[in-house]
Amino acid sequence: MMITNFLEKVFEHNNWANLQIIQACSTLTDEQLDAEPQSATQGSIRSTLVHLAAAQHGYLKLLTLPLDQRDGPTAVEFADVSKSMRTTGEALLALVRGDASLIAETKIRTRDGWYVEPWVLMTQIINHATEHREQIKSMLTSLGVAPPEIDGWSYGEVTDALVPAK
Repeated sequence: MMITNFLEKVFEHNNWANLQIIQACSTLTDEQLDAEPQSATQGSIRSTLVHLAAAQHGYLKLLTLPLDQRDGPTAVEFADVSKSMRTTGEALLALVRGDASLIAETKIRTRDGWYVEPWVLMTQIINHATEHREQIKSMLTSLGVAPPEIDGWSYGEVTDALVPAK
């Protein structure tokens, strides 16, 4: 029986879902990307994608660099969102695949005076991305654009981890 690294699969899904949502937004016009949402969500699709990429980069720095080597917030240009998400997503995946030597400390000191264990950051990375992808899906729907299916079931199907019984 093969043992599966479940955390690895969760991060693989996260990376795939991030790239699916970016792909779904790649054909939008500037007007659509910058439209104010017609819901409780704040920020446009463009600003949400930029925020998501910058946050993921920031989480990676928090996990892998000591406090004195972390500079301020990461700025990501919209044109670089896809590349940034790929690069940081692969680096995070390396961490969960067992390259724990990349994690700077067992208790990470934040700039605002907290200590946090790496698993808390890993949980936050997944939750943060999921929340913003869902916001973007809602904004796409309000624009009349069908959002991609990016839930766990869909990922299971595209990776042949969910198949019909014969």
